[in-house]
Amino acid sequence: MTSATTASKRIRVVLVDDSEVVRMGLRALLGGDPTLEIAGEAGSVAAGVELCARVQPAVALLDIRLPDGTGLDACRQILKRRPDTRVLILTSVADNALVDEAIRAGAHGYLLKEIDGRGLAQAIRDVAAGKSILDPAITARVMQLVKSGGAAPDPLGMLSPQERRVLALIAEGCTNKEVGSRLGLSEKTVKNYLSTVFEKLHVSRRAEAAAIFAQRQA
Repeated sequence: MTSATTASKRIRVVLVDDSEVVRMGLRALLGGDPTLEIAGEAGSVAAGVELCARVQPAVALLDIRLPDGTGLDACRQILKRRPDTRVLILTSVADNALVDEAIRAGAHGYLLKEIDGRGLAQAIRDVAAGKSILDPAITARVMQLVKSGGAAPDPLGMLSPQERRVLALIAEGCTNKEVGSRLGLSEKTVKNYLSTVFEKLHVSRRAEAAAIFAQRQA
């Protein structure tokens, strides 16, 4: 087989992650695999959707958190414009609600960033071949979700007690500094808690998170 023929058989992959460092790491990790070709990368929903429409990859590797939306938003838009693309979510969050939403959005796989390079490359090949992939750490959760009828759980139920306390104070109109003062936390720690809360609730702004909290408390 000639090198040209080998290149044509490579699985074209697009990387969509808001972190340039993560994208560089993934490119370095996957770029040396002879079965894969990194066809492009993007750092936002809009750029990722446009890139996939242009380069027509076999697999789109998407992070959940993006500056202009979520990887699930990108998943829906990519599949709407190009149904043949296979979508693999790669995130640091193992969350029942997110997994459920990813499946409903049409994603063909959901992996955690703790996976090693060899495992990720194999997952991409499997997804490109038509398989559906779920990280072993969350398979049991998803199976339980399916057995329970697939109903998405209360989003606030995904929050830890401390995350709920932080969100409750945000809903009262407190600033990060005020939340930290009342809970004995640093502003940076409050910001980190909020970042996790936003990810779990699938929102990007304080007002949206506060509104969800208010609705659930009503």
